[in-house]
Amino acid sequence: MDIDLRGFGMDPATIAAIATMFDVADEVDSDKPHPPSRAYVRDAKAMRNTPADIIEYPNSYQFIVDMPGLKREQIKVHVEDSNVLVVSGERRREKEEGVKYVRMERRVGKLLKKFILPENANMDAISAVNHDGVLKVMVEKLPPPEPKKPKTIEVKVGSPSEEAAPASDGKGPSGQLYK
Repeated sequence: MDIDLRGFGMDPATIAAIATMFDVADEVDSDKPHPPSRAYVRDAKAMRNTPADIIEYPNSYQFIVDMPGLKREQIKVHVEDSNVLVVSGERRREKEEGVKYVRMERRVGKLLKKFILPENANMDAISAVNHDGVLKVMVEKLPPPEPKKPKTIEVKVGSPSEEAAPASDGKGPSGQLYK
């Protein structure tokens, strides 16, 4: 829910607090027996507001995530649950003494994106580069498994007395009794 309260002379901190209450209130009023936590709602909103692209190359996957205004130290990239790539960061408004914001349109807050990695993703070969507010995460692919070669069994030449050993019931492969 977007409400513009700047016309009422409210400061940006109050506007942000009211917006957060409205966001959480929408979820809490639902008829669900266990409404989602505030952190869950905040993360869901952060994921929805963080644009990303995924590109598949022959030997890798590339995840491109917009992270405008964030420095390298403010961005975290990690893998959780052995196959979920998590990209996160948080942009905070710097507080300056004696400064009044006339207009605030740039998004402030948490940026978050989660990607389920394919089975052929190499978890030990992940790299990330941030340039001009665009984070590029490269995940190399594992080499394809080699096809299983058929097992060849050598056939030996021998006399009938050298047939396979009898089974425990005393019968040979053809079902006749050995003496």
